Formats: sequence, C-alpha cells, structure tokens
Amino acid sequence: MLVYGHAGLPAVVFPTSQGRFFEFEDRGMVDAIRWKIDAGEVQLFCVDSVDAESWYNRSVPARWRVARQVQYDEYVIHEVVPLVRKLNWSPKMAALGCSFGGYHAVTMALRHPDVFTAFLSMSGAFDMGNFLGGYYDQDVYFNQPTHFIPGMSDPWFLDRYRQNTYVLATGVHDQCWNQNERLAGIMRAKGIPVKLDVWGDNARHDWPWWQRMVQTYL
Repeated sequence: MLVYGHAGLPAVVFPTSQGRFFEFEDRGMVDAIRWKIDAGEVQLFCVDSVDAESWYNRSVPARWRVARQVQYDEYVIHEVVPLVRKLNWSPKMAALGCSFGGYHAVTMALRHPDVFTAFLSMSGAFDMGNFLGGYYDQDVYFNQPTHFIPGMSDPWFLDRYRQNTYVLATGVHDQCWNQNERLAGIMRAKGIPVKLDVWGDNARHDWPWWQRMVQTYL
C-alpha cells in the first residue's frame, strides 16, 4: 500500500486489471491532484490487487476465483479500513478506481455503505460473467452490483445508499459506456441517487481522460 497526503477526504484507490499499488502514481493520477493532496483536501490509500488470483486466474475453478474475491473484500474491510481510520478521523470515506478498479470501488462501496460514503468510478467495468464460464453462486451474486442491487429491499442498505454520493464517469468512445448506463439505470430504479457523466470530446478508456476525471470529481 502507498499513502499520499496527510488529511482531508480519505479515498481507497483500487488499481486497474491485475494492477499494483503503485499504479496510480506511475500513471500520473497522483500528480493530477497533487495540489489537493498537498492542501490537505484528500488523502489517498492505494491498495494492491489480487485480480490475478481471483477473476483472472484461469488455472483454478471458478469457485476459488470468487472465494479469493471474498477474501479481498475482507482484507479491505478488516485491515485497510482500520488503518485508514487510525490515520484519518474523517467521518467520510470514498472508494475510487479506473476500469476494473472502478468495479472494485463500486462493489466495495455498495456492499459496505456504512463504511464507504462515496464512490468514484472512471470507466468502470461491471460485467463479471465472462470470467466464470457460467458458474454462479451466492458470492457471485453479491459481488456484482448489477445483480444484487435490483433485488435489494433491505431498508438498512437503501437508506444509506440514499445518503451517500455516487459518481460514474465514462466517455463517448469508452467500451464500458453501456455497462455504466446499465448500472446507473439499475441504481435509479431503486431510488439511489447516482451521477452518470458521459464525457464528449472523443473521451476514451485511457489514463489521460482519467487524470482529468479525477481532477473534476475528487
């Protein structure tokens, strides 16, 4: 893990597909909001991924891939979050990521709306069906927002969703545009406020656009 900043809104940053904890800095995302970090407006907690051991691990059965994702969820909630709370006393906490990191940010925030009060997904990808070859169980269901949100009726979750801040940003030439539209529609159908921004100006699924997005929304 890498931590940037000393105060402000704590944000847990998830890397892209099979990415590492240093990716956000290497790709210019930290520098893109350096002035906000230095001014104490935001503090970034950049975590590692286990995608190569979970969704992308074709060498093990689908059940193990999903189980590894469940372990990752537990790691973030029971190890990362307590560290964030130790270093930052803000009552708010955001989850953010680009591409597959957007999936993690959204899933983590919607599974734990009492912990994460916001998410920022930039060009998020939310369809996990291609990774499992048709396998499906309860853990698959609860790790896909496009599946568990339509069936959500628990007022404890819904009340918290409606108090939180959710942003889906994508672009007109982004291959994940349709997935973002679908998720936004699902959330709105449940009365969950979500801001969906589709960037014009030939916006694509790439870091230069995500640098501008993080400057705009975080």
